Amino acid sequence: HTRKDGSTYPVDVHLQLSMIGKTQVLVAIVIDITELKNYTENLEKTVELRTQQLSDALKAEKKLNELKTKFLSLVSHEFKTPLTSILTSTSLLSKYTLTEQQEKRNKHIESIKSKVKYLNAILNDFLSIERLEAGEVKYNLTEFSLSKLINEVIYSVSGLLKEGQRIQYPKNIDGITLTFDERILALSLSNLLNNAIKYSPEGSNIEIVVNEDPKMLTITIIDEGLGIPEADQQFIFDRYFRASNVLITQGTGIGLNIARQHIKNLGGEITFVSTVEEGSKFSLFIPTSKE
Repeated sequence: HTRKDGSTYPVDVHLQLSMIGKTQVLVAIVIDITELKNYTENLEKTVELRTQQLSDALKAEKKLNELKTKFLSLVSHEFKTPLTSILTSTSLLSKYTLTEQQEKRNKHIESIKSKVKYLNAILNDFLSIERLEAGEVKYNLTEFSLSKLINEVIYSVSGLLKEGQRIQYPKNIDGITLTFDERILALSLSNLLNNAIKYSPEGSNIEIVVNEDPKMLTITIIDEGLGIPEADQQFIFDRYFRASNVLITQGTGIGLNIARQHIKNLGGEITFVSTVEEGSKFSLFIPTSKE
């Protein structure tokens, strides 16, 4: 319907047969339904929005259930293997009772220690996820020597090196100091080096390169390993994700996720480039600007 000012508005028209005297006429009843139409449109939009929200919630719940299933499967696998090894070593220990068998006893004791350490590392990773999600992580910024930290990290992972593998120490870093969370940087570097060792063959080189500028320190880990398939690269920092070419290799798929979250919380970043059968290059960016 048209108003006097030329604008239009929706109406509902009812025709009713009536009599005026002896003349039969049609009476038109015109009702302005602007508010009713607006209400209907708003209701439709609300229903559409709620339907989309419900759909999103169902998808999120499905994804969460899939993650839970994957998580339980991972935990079961990651715990079962070392626990079986511990049980085996414990059983064998009881058989080596002679003094001259001490070397064999020591071998199994070291195996047990190694597996317990591995299980403890997994539990710490799971606890880190919980603290990160709850926002309960408190960072401790201190000034420390980069060369000292890298020395300690290399020493901690040296026992994991395969036959002939070598870690090339970075050049010209003796005078570099950082103000950062030392524990988090050590954790992140350990994770990157562990992965480089795990997914690289015997006799390969693992190189650590450090570059410094006024605003950023970059630590790059370069390996000659399996590399990450291109189709998997967009998911590599997702929790529990494991590349398709390493599924049979032991791992939880949470180390990179945790390391990156910590580093990003502290203003840094972790990036990578990778080529299958050639290797990967992971770069850790640490802010150094005092601004």
